[in-house]
Amino acid sequence: TSQDLNFMTAPLIANQEDFDELCREIEEAGIVGFDTEFVSEFTYRPELCLLQFATPGRCVAVDPYQVLDLSRWWDLMTSEKIVVIIHGGREEVRFCITATGKEPGKVVDVQIAEGLRSPSFPLGYSALVPRVVGKRVNSKETRTDWRRRPLTTQQVEYALDDVAHLLEIWNRQSADLNKRGRLWWAEAEFRRMCTEVAEERTRENWRRISGSQKLSARELAILRELFFWREREAETKNKPARKIMRDDLLLELAHRQPGNVQDLTAPRDMNRSDYRREAGAILESISRAQNLPQQELPAVERQQYRDEEQVMGQFLSLALANLCLQEGVAQQLVGTNADLRQLVRWQVYGDRSIEEPRLLKGWRAEVCGTLLTDLLQGKIRLRVADPQWDHPLVFERD
Repeated sequence: TSQDLNFMTAPLIANQEDFDELCREIEEAGIVGFDTEFVSEFTYRPELCLLQFATPGRCVAVDPYQVLDLSRWWDLMTSEKIVVIIHGGREEVRFCITATGKEPGKVVDVQIAEGLRSPSFPLGYSALVPRVVGKRVNSKETRTDWRRRPLTTQQVEYALDDVAHLLEIWNRQSADLNKRGRLWWAEAEFRRMCTEVAEERTRENWRRISGSQKLSARELAILRELFFWREREAETKNKPARKIMRDDLLLELAHRQPGNVQDLTAPRDMNRSDYRREAGAILESISRAQNLPQQELPAVERQQYRDEEQVMGQFLSLALANLCLQEGVAQQLVGTNADLRQLVRWQVYGDRSIEEPRLLKGWRAEVCGTLLTDLLQGKIRLRVADPQWDHPLVFERD
């Protein structure tokens, strides 16, 4: 168990030979708990500062500033033969994809797993450990600058605590999920999470800028060009993109469309020396978008919802919340408000221009798909049974 793991047996690996031995140990075991410490405030991509591993025999941390070749581990993480257990591990998945270009092979996220056997999601590690294994963990070193060396013994112990219980947690969760017939739910969600992280690289992230939904097609083209300029600058200078230019300034330039340096730097927030130095590249990006042919402009995506669609979505949200309490599963994992509106558009209005709703596919269909569609078709009534119950609403079929 995690109680038996020896924290002080080579707790910090700082040479390649010991790291390679650890990788052999992980490969033989076929299972490992994994976490990282990183700093994201100062660089284009988060800076990896420490890796923590829990094998069936020990907990150990690895210093990536001393162990420069981590490829052996990343290859193991993409292997279908190694179960890698993480907690809220999207960043760990990103590190893997950045290093290898591939998704992890067999990832288990105990935060997601807990949400599939209880209404709690997302549950922090310090709350999850006592709930599942009945043990306490140290408070997180939230103010630690993990880039500084040397690391103290206390810092390493705090970091190792983040992986010490992962194997035991998953052992208990998987047994319970298997007993409930939900293990395949978890496996599907782990894979979906990894795929979502992988698709971040190819999706149109510039559309996620707040306020972009109100722009015209031409303004969107300018925003897109400025976004790509900012990404190139951020990567070249190894700075966070927001440190190159804030989102609201990108939006402002897309609106104003300045044509010369004077117009570009007229606003107070734009009157900075670094913007003056980059004025040529910024203006060129704007001009390139202004000269795009009409057919090459990005589509304006305005999601228009009928008032009755919103009302039906809210009604389904109440039903789904009650159902999730009954089933002991987190509503946030089953379906969002957007998922419910999509179901209304698909089921009530027969809109087939959208993708088939998630709520009608996979394990979600098993949990709630038929119930929600029957509610929309009037085949089921929903009423209050006992206000004192944890789930006071009951479903009644005609």
